[in-house]
Amino acid sequence: MELWFDPLARSGPEAMAVDEWLLEHAANPVLRIYAWDGKWGSLGYFGKLSDAQEGLPGVNLVRRWTGGGMVDHSRDWTYSIIVPKNFELARMKGGESYHAIHEILTGVLKAEGGAPALSPASGKTGGMCFENPVEFDVMDAAGEKLAGAAQRRGLLGLLHQGSVATAGDLRLRGELFAEHLAESWWEAEIKPDETRVAEIVSLKYGRKEWLERR
Repeated sequence: MELWFDPLARSGPEAMAVDEWLLEHAANPVLRIYAWDGKWGSLGYFGKLSDAQEGLPGVNLVRRWTGGGMVDHSRDWTYSIIVPKNFELARMKGGESYHAIHEILTGVLKAEGGAPALSPASGKTGGMCFENPVEFDVMDAAGEKLAGAAQRRGLLGLLHQGSVATAGDLRLRGELFAEHLAESWWEAEIKPDETRVAEIVSLKYGRKEWLERR
């Protein structure tokens, strides 16, 4: 697995486009850890823009390619896992891969202190992501949602976009996460094709039609 600490804080559309570029080009699984440029929130592919505007007032919004609810990225720890189609994690069913990744993340957060645990099924979907835990989300000892994610599968593989409510130590958490996700990992310096990234932004994530599709 390649561990990439993206050195650039990016706008919402650009952050989403980089993940899509990675899905197009990655030869190995990639754990990407990144920051946001400004105050951003994201909503899932099926989410309603009006709900996001009400739930996250005064925040720039971007629609993800993955599902899930609304997430305020102003203080979270954000990561993506990109898995090409020929790797086992990409061949798992959605619930299986979600459970596998969050079980590992739970162990990482336990190592930082506290007592996180996976949530049981709640039947809730959409809304504010950290107010509506779903099965296999990560909960803290007080029963509050600590980490959630959303996934998309396609012909190229798996895209898993996740958020942890507590910032933590960016580097130590990332290294420990990578260590438990893969049999071997190395820190990579990935240089996205910025021309292609800009093209994806202009065709999808930066378009008003994409944001307002629901």
